[in-house]
Amino acid sequence: MTGAASGIGLAVAERLASQGARLIRVDLSPCQGIQGDVCDEGFWENLDLQGLDLAVINAGVAGAATIQTLEWSEWRRILSVNLDGAFLSLRAAMRAMKGRGGSIVCTASAAGLKAEVGVSAYGCSKAALIHLVKVAAKEGAPQSIRVNAIAPAGVKTPVWEAVPMFAERAREVGRDQAFQEMASLATPLGRYAEPEEIAEQIEFLLSTELITGTVLVSDGGYLL
Repeated sequence: MTGAASGIGLAVAERLASQGARLIRVDLSPCQGIQGDVCDEGFWENLDLQGLDLAVINAGVAGAATIQTLEWSEWRRILSVNLDGAFLSLRAAMRAMKGRGGSIVCTASAAGLKAEVGVSAYGCSKAALIHLVKVAAKEGAPQSIRVNAIAPAGVKTPVWEAVPMFAERAREVGRDQAFQEMASLATPLGRYAEPEEIAEQIEFLLSTELITGTVLVSDGGYLL
């Protein structure tokens, strides 16, 4: 699984490991696994994925800027990790599962389904990922490879620290209070998800045998 060092990825890794799964953890940051760049094609070509039957493609980065102020380098940074990296990860997983079947879950986002000011790069990367998942599901079905996506809205993970508005408010009132304020404004249920809740839902998508090409929205009502 990718993006395994923190947030949703760490929660998924811990959940699966507790049930006896043998994990290949990948992250750009040091983790209990392999340190590597998901955007590096050579990294995937040299990685031994023999016997892979489950994959969680979770590595991602965030950022916020209006289209008029967004730098090209920032656009490419976000698209490179969230889309190019996801494609390379997905391709490697599907190749490893060929002939045996398997199940893959990609971490998308409700931002890929709803337009908001300042999330052009992030939202577009997740919207494209959602479509990539659907194409992969159709291509993988004859090989018994299932591909699904989960699309959370707010989740209490370190990725928010890259969003200037949140980072500034967290410094003023504390991280927990900043999350609560944002959640009360953005979601009818009035709270953001814990990483462990999303991990439980990812486990469901990995294990259920009749669902493929689906996007599970887990957003506290954000899209309503």
